[in-house]
Amino acid sequence: MADKSSDKDHNEDLKILHGMGYAQELSRSMSKFSNFAISFSIICILSGGINSFAQAIASVGGAGAGIGWIVGCVLSGMFALSMAQVASAFPTAGGLYHWGSILGNRFWGWLTAWLNLLGLITVLGAINIGTAYFFAGTFGGMFGFTGTDMQVVLFVAAITILQAIFNHVGIKATTFLTDVSGWLIFATTAVLVLACLFYAPAIDISRLWTFTNYSGEAGGNVFPQSGSMGYLFLLCLLLPVYTITGYDASAHTSEETKNAAHSVPKGIVNAVIWSSLVGWVMICAITLAIPDLGVAASQGWGMFYATMDAVLPAGLKNVIYLGILIAQLICGLATVTSASRMLFAFARDDGMPVGSKALATVSSSYRTPVNAIWTAAVLCILYVVLALSIKLDGTSIYVIVVNSTLVFLFLSFTVPLVAGMIAFGGPKWPQPGPWAMSAGVYKLVTILSIVGMGVILFIAIAPPNERVLYVVAGFIALALILWVAVENRRFEGPPTGERIAARKAAIAAAERAVGEKG
Repeated sequence: MADKSSDKDHNEDLKILHGMGYAQELSRSMSKFSNFAISFSIICILSGGINSFAQAIASVGGAGAGIGWIVGCVLSGMFALSMAQVASAFPTAGGLYHWGSILGNRFWGWLTAWLNLLGLITVLGAINIGTAYFFAGTFGGMFGFTGTDMQVVLFVAAITILQAIFNHVGIKATTFLTDVSGWLIFATTAVLVLACLFYAPAIDISRLWTFTNYSGEAGGNVFPQSGSMGYLFLLCLLLPVYTITGYDASAHTSEETKNAAHSVPKGIVNAVIWSSLVGWVMICAITLAIPDLGVAASQGWGMFYATMDAVLPAGLKNVIYLGILIAQLICGLATVTSASRMLFAFARDDGMPVGSKALATVSSSYRTPVNAIWTAAVLCILYVVLALSIKLDGTSIYVIVVNSTLVFLFLSFTVPLVAGMIAFGGPKWPQPGPWAMSAGVYKLVTILSIVGMGVILFIAIAPPNERVLYVVAGFIALALILWVAVENRRFEGPPTGERIAARKAAIAAAERAVGEKG
């Protein structure tokens, strides 16, 4: 019975993919849990939630954790719900790009692809740089690793190459590690929460809804001095918004997921729900464990380590640190998967100015887009070299690009979601997929996502990150010039209509080349 059900799901997956004009070249072996786990691993509350913890406290104090985390997760949750609705109807690799093209037009899809690629490559760099700094702050002293720019570049290069190797040898290797990471995140977080609450000198629950202005020097200059609590509260949302992203990985691995039309939207939504809930408990527990909130806030970015040093026994602390480090390494690995699938999907439709054929090549041995994997890894390393070497007024450009990454990622979410809202119920999208909200709820959620994009843009360009606006505006201006001058005439977009029918022979040949059995 199980085999018949599995065969039915496989045939349905093939039918949907062939109906969109694509061959089953990638290995479709990911389970529903694996699809959830890859997004859960990229979100990784033990990465963004730990490395950016100071943003919660160094703005409005404990309320940044108790209240700010919830508000930020709701913002991300609106995007996830809207994305899930579209993903169920159009489950393909590089989903965002296809949604923008199919539901909007060629330009919408092309712009979405570049925004998402730029966001994924830079967020991969940000994740791995964060891992390097975490290693420097925990185990680095044992190896003479103090976190100098050169050390960070070499560390990031080494782990990015390792992440690419695991991606190269097959999706089963990647999903095994991300499955393990899913359980590791739950287990490590549980230990961290219990340890914080057990060893806390005193627990004052009112901290979680108490607003205190820790801007400027009082908060270790994480944020500039301001007398506006409303403004500072918006800034504290950078922690949850930066942490709760990356769930588009479930969509990017659609062609490798069994029963994708059902599994992918559930993977997106469940990853956000569990990350939000477990992350909130973790952030609150750390906040309650802080011996003196004022002293901790003044330590700025080092407040998490200072709290752990002050509260936890050394042995237990190191066990927790090891779990966090492993989770962060796998977070980067899963991001390589996401970035490479986006690059593969865009190249498959000749979206890259050069090298599209090579980037769209799938290894017959490993059933992975090996060239896209290694290209994403190399671009990440090059970005890290630039991010840590260029200084503007003494400030590393890395700080600016991290906030730019937020804008690029969420803009790449917003463009196809707006296209979907406009197209829903019309000739471009007459019927929803098997996972669907009602039309009214879906459109309301998407409108709230657009409002959320406005909030994210505001907090990302807030002082001292005003240059982020120039980075984003510059990229969009360059994209518009490139589109008008070249791509509008060259880029055809995903196959539609007669182009799909004409690809039947090519689809069959591509599947034979990788040993796919229909």
